[in-house]
Amino acid sequence: MIMNKPCIAPGITLMTLAAVLLPAGTLFAADKDGQTISWFMLIVGLLGGLAFFLYGMEKMSEGMKRSAGNKMRSILATLTRNRFIALVVGAFVTMVIQSSSATTVMLVSFVQAELMTFVQSLGVILGANIGTTITAQMVAFKLTDYALLMIAAGFGLRMLGKSDRIKSIGDILLGFGILFYGMKLMSDTMKPLRTYPEFIRIMEGLENPAMGILAGAAFTALVQSSSASTGVVIVLAQQGLITLEAGIPVILGANIGTCVTAGLASIGTAREAKRVALAHVLFNVGGVLLFLFWIPQLAELVRSIAAAFGSGTARQVANAHTIFNITVGLVFLPFIGFFARLILRILPDIPREKELDPVTWHLDDSIIATPAIALQLASAEIARMAKILGRMHRAVMIPFISDKPQRDAIYPEQLTLLQGIEMREKKINFLEERIRRYLLDISRQELAEGQGTEVNALISLLDSMERIGDVITRQIVPLLKKKERIGVDLSKEGKAELIRYHEKVGKQLDRLNQMMTKMDVSVAKKVKKKKIRYAHLDSRLRRHHLERMLAMKEASVETHSIHMELMDALNQINIYSADIANKLLKSGLLAGGEDVDNNMDNDKDESEPASK
Repeated sequence: MIMNKPCIAPGITLMTLAAVLLPAGTLFAADKDGQTISWFMLIVGLLGGLAFFLYGMEKMSEGMKRSAGNKMRSILATLTRNRFIALVVGAFVTMVIQSSSATTVMLVSFVQAELMTFVQSLGVILGANIGTTITAQMVAFKLTDYALLMIAAGFGLRMLGKSDRIKSIGDILLGFGILFYGMKLMSDTMKPLRTYPEFIRIMEGLENPAMGILAGAAFTALVQSSSASTGVVIVLAQQGLITLEAGIPVILGANIGTCVTAGLASIGTAREAKRVALAHVLFNVGGVLLFLFWIPQLAELVRSIAAAFGSGTARQVANAHTIFNITVGLVFLPFIGFFARLILRILPDIPREKELDPVTWHLDDSIIATPAIALQLASAEIARMAKILGRMHRAVMIPFISDKPQRDAIYPEQLTLLQGIEMREKKINFLEERIRRYLLDISRQELAEGQGTEVNALISLLDSMERIGDVITRQIVPLLKKKERIGVDLSKEGKAELIRYHEKVGKQLDRLNQMMTKMDVSVAKKVKKKKIRYAHLDSRLRRHHLERMLAMKEASVETHSIHMELMDALNQINIYSADIANKLLKSGLLAGGEDVDNNMDNDKDESEPASK
C-alpha cells in the first residue's frame, strides 16, 4: 500500500485554464484597465506558490508528528466503543498529519492489523474531516506578512535547538512560514486577475453548485490534499476573486476529491480495508448531498456569524468549511451502526483459505513516515508471532501424552502435527526477519524523543521470540524421537505434572500476545510476576519427580532424562517470556491498561502441592 503525497499536478489544470482564457498562441493579455498580464509568469507564480504551500504543510506535519510523538499512539489506544471519543481522536490525528486522506490510509492499516474494529474506524473517519478544518482556520489568518519571520525563527530553532522537542517546534514554525509564503506568492500572482473579465466570469460560474463541486473535486484529486484546495479558495477570497457562494461548492467538492487517495490505498488490500475506504466515500459524498440544496442558507449563516466578528470572505470560507464538516460528523455519528450494516451488505465477508506460506499481516511501508503508528503496527505483527508460538507450544506436548497419530489443529487435511510445528517455525523465522527490517526502516526516520529506545527494545525482543521457537523445535521436538527409542511411556503422575506446568507456560505466551496487542503494562507486570511463581512451581515438580525416582518407580526412572529436559525447555520459555516483558517495561512502549483476562489470571493453584 502506498500513501500518495501531494504533487504539483494542478499545473495541468492551470494550463487548461490559460488555454480557455486566451486565443491560440497568446502569451499575454490585457485586463480592463489595459495592463498586460503575462500568463506564463502567472502560471509559474501559481505553481511555485502552491509548491511552497504543499511543502510547508508537509514540513509542518513532520514537526507536529515528532512533537506529538507517542501521544498519537496513546490517544489511538484509548479508542473504545464511545463514538464521540473516536470522533475527537480522528480530528486530533488529522490535525497532526495534516491530511484526512492520510488518516484514512492509516485506518486501513489499523483495521487490517486488528488494532481497531471496523465500527470504531467509522467514528475516526468522521473526525478526520473535522481535523482538516483546523488547517483551514489557521490558513485564514492573514499572517503572510510574517511568513519570512516564521521561516527565520523556525530555521533558527531547527539548527540551534539542542533537544528533539525544540527542533520539532522549529520544523512546525518553518513549515508554517513556508506555507504562508506560498500563499503570499499565489496571492500576489493573482492580483492582476481581479480586473480580468474572463477570469471573473469563470469565478462567477463556480456559483453553480455542480460546476463548483466538480472543480473542487478535480483539483483535490490532483493535489491529493483538501487542505490545499481550501487554501487556494481562501487565497482567491482574500483577493476578492471568489464569492462565498462560489467558494462553498468548491470546498464541498474538495471533500469528494479527498476520497481518491483512500480509494487508491485500499486497492489490493483485505476486505476490511476496502470497507474503511468505502465508508470514507459514503460519509463525504453523503455530506455533500446533505448540503447541496442548502448552500444559500449556509452562506447566510456564515455571513451572520461574520457580521458579529467583522470577518472577511476568507474567514467566511474557512467557517463554512468548519460548519459543514462538524455538522456532517454530528449528524452521521448516531447512525454509525446503520452505515456499518450497509457497508457490510455491500462488501460482505468472503471466506479465505488459510495461508500455509509465511506472509506479514500488519506491516505497512506507507506508514513508516509516521513512526509512532509504524511502531504500533510492528508491535501487532510481533503479537502475531506470540500467537503462532502459542500454537506451536500447545501442539508439541500432545505426542508426549498420547501415542495416537495427530493432525495439525488448524490445517488437519494438509499437515500432521509435527509438520504444522515445522511450518510455523518457518513463519517465525520469516516474521523475525521482516519485522527487524521494518524496524530498521523506522529507525532511519526522524524519530521523536524515546522512539529510538522503543525501536531498539522491539528489535531486542525479536531475538527472545525466535529463541522460544528454537526451544520448541530444537529442544522439545527431538525428545519425541528419544522417547520412541526408549519405548517407555511417561508415568501417570509425570504426565499430569508436565501437562500442568505446560499449561502455565502456555499462559505466559498468551499474555505476550495480549501484551503486544494492547501494549498493556499490567499484563507485562503479570508476566514478570508469574515467571517467579512458575519457577517455584518448577522446583516443586522436579522434587516430586525425584521422589518417585528414589522410590524406584520404573516409568519415572526410565524416562528421567526426557522428563527433566522437557522441564528445562519449558522453564526456558518461561524465562524468555519474562525477558520480553521486562524489555517492554523498560522501553516505555507500554501504557496502563485494563486488568488481564480472568482466564489468564486463574493461577491460584500454583502454591498447592502437586500430585506425587
